[in-house]
Amino acid sequence: MAYKPYMPYNTLKPLMPLKPLKPYVFRRLTLDVRPELKAPRVRFVEGFQGLRSRGNRSLPSVNEDFRGKRNAENTDKARSPVNRITTVKMNNKSMNVAIVGASGAVGQEFLRILAEREFPIDELHLFGSERSAGREYEFRGKKYTVKLLQHNDDFKGIDVAFVSAGGSTSKEFEKTITKHGTIMIDNSSAFRMDADVPLVVPEVNPEDAHNAPRRVIANPNCSTIQMVVALAALEKVAHIKRVHVATYQAVSGAGAMGIAELNNQYGEIAEGKNTTVSKFAYQIAGNLIPHIDVFADDDYTKEELKMYHETQKIMHSDIAVSATCVRVPVARAHSEAIWVEFERPVSPEEAVEAFAKAEGIVIDDVPAEKRYPMPLFV
Repeated sequence: MAYKPYMPYNTLKPLMPLKPLKPYVFRRLTLDVRPELKAPRVRFVEGFQGLRSRGNRSLPSVNEDFRGKRNAENTDKARSPVNRITTVKMNNKSMNVAIVGASGAVGQEFLRILAEREFPIDELHLFGSERSAGREYEFRGKKYTVKLLQHNDDFKGIDVAFVSAGGSTSKEFEKTITKHGTIMIDNSSAFRMDADVPLVVPEVNPEDAHNAPRRVIANPNCSTIQMVVALAALEKVAHIKRVHVATYQAVSGAGAMGIAELNNQYGEIAEGKNTTVSKFAYQIAGNLIPHIDVFADDDYTKEELKMYHETQKIMHSDIAVSATCVRVPVARAHSEAIWVEFERPVSPEEAVEAFAKAEGIVIDDVPAEKRYPMPLFV
């Protein structure tokens, strides 16, 4: 068993203070509230919006529709005049929207969510690589053709570009996308730790999105997003000192090719064939792989280090995070088990009340009826 210490603070690159970021949508979780525990233990299933507690306590079944507001004193402390360079103002008017990487798993999810939420769109533009260019996708009853992403003026007149085409593509095309005023919302890790790029989770810190001098807003790592939505609720109760987290990450985190490899391997196993391994380090079907991204010199993977650094930037906090990230043979929906240590004792009732008020979290806990969060229900 490898021992992983908390990341020492003196190894961190100092971050510019940013205004509090807005959280992203988390989706389901479980809270271990056994009395003998000094701090609640939380479990999450991305996309499942639920919280279950262990123990004989009555919990609300659904959270209130409530947007928690940050403490004004904490907000002022986190602000820095250096970051008040560009204010990005959005309103409810219809917008011209682009999706870069439209043919990938995330690009397809962009289309689905934009349709589901009836996002106000005047014009939709789809972009992709040479392999994807020319493909057609339907959106709101109309067919759209994927254009080749090039260094030209195709983004002139586009208000917002949702970009998920890999870090190298994001870096190469940043100026091309933003030079005419387009807001680039980037799903890769290319800009997340840049001091002049806000790292935003809408349910946690929307205010940071208004400080985007490069007109780039970064989207955090998937496992970080669902964790900080819950941590932000708990931080309002008492300051969080340390977090241990174990993730159970679906193959969708590796994109469409990850999902295809899982399905193909199960098919090969059913036919008695040797499995084909290409996307992951080992066969993923019927297996668990404690290896996501590459290993650093301290034996943490980059995925685990992202959870450490990104959590501190998003929450503007000195929270120490030790993560162990595991790939599991599930198509979609990440899950997490989180152990939280506070500066003062926090009762299960306090934690549950905080979760009930938090945006993006639904409490679902009926053990007698076998109701609890699982990827199966996402």
